[in-house]
Amino acid sequence: MLLFTQVIGWAMWFSGYIFLQRSWAKDENTLKSGFEGLNDFPLPFWLALFVEGTRFTQAKLFAAQQYAASVGLPVPRNVLIPRTKGFVAAVTHLRLHVPAIYNITVAIPKDEPCPTLLRIFRGRSSTVHVHIKRHLMQELPETSSGIAQWCKDVFVAKDALLEQHLETNTFGPGLPHELRRTKKSLMVVICWSCFLLGAVVSLLERVPFSWGEVAFCLSFLGITVILMHVLIMFSQSERSTPPKEHQPDPLNQVLLQN
Repeated sequence: MLLFTQVIGWAMWFSGYIFLQRSWAKDENTLKSGFEGLNDFPLPFWLALFVEGTRFTQAKLFAAQQYAASVGLPVPRNVLIPRTKGFVAAVTHLRLHVPAIYNITVAIPKDEPCPTLLRIFRGRSSTVHVHIKRHLMQELPETSSGIAQWCKDVFVAKDALLEQHLETNTFGPGLPHELRRTKKSLMVVICWSCFLLGAVVSLLERVPFSWGEVAFCLSFLGITVILMHVLIMFSQSERSTPPKEHQPDPLNQVLLQN
């Protein structure tokens, strides 16, 4: 669905994003070709993997808890059980080219609105807390089963970290680093805005438009904006829901202490 979202989906496609169908039989070759392209990529890159594979909802959390209890896995309270096939494939194909893995945990403060694609599209800011931990690629196991287990262990620790954030509204006693918009970002936006405005003015001077053509262009722009809103809202038909507050789990407390 995101691929067909005007402007955003097209920009992602031109930028080389890998779009999946959530079926390993169909996605395995897509991922493999994408990873092979990254091996020869001429510039430094970041590869983002959302290992849970879907939005977090209470219904999906309950299903994950039932599955974990049935197979003897640690029962999650704030995360879903990771789908490790894509992660294992990424580590296997990129081990020699990627020096490290960054485990990123994102949480929304209790008194802040949840960030959504529509809020971003409308220019509304949101506050999020981000915890980042770096793991050297050479520290990961060599076998596929070992890599998968490493990922599952990371998510057990992530669950404990999010449990702590629910209780204290912070990831830990360390001093947080507040990130604000930099002057460099402002200069980039201003330069691109001036460039695009100049290009539009130059085009209007060289190619005269009738009022009917101007009206057509404005109508097309308006329809595009409306379609973006509709598709974004449709893609959020099952929006993520934050985990409910609950009593601390002794297993999570042990993991945090370690």
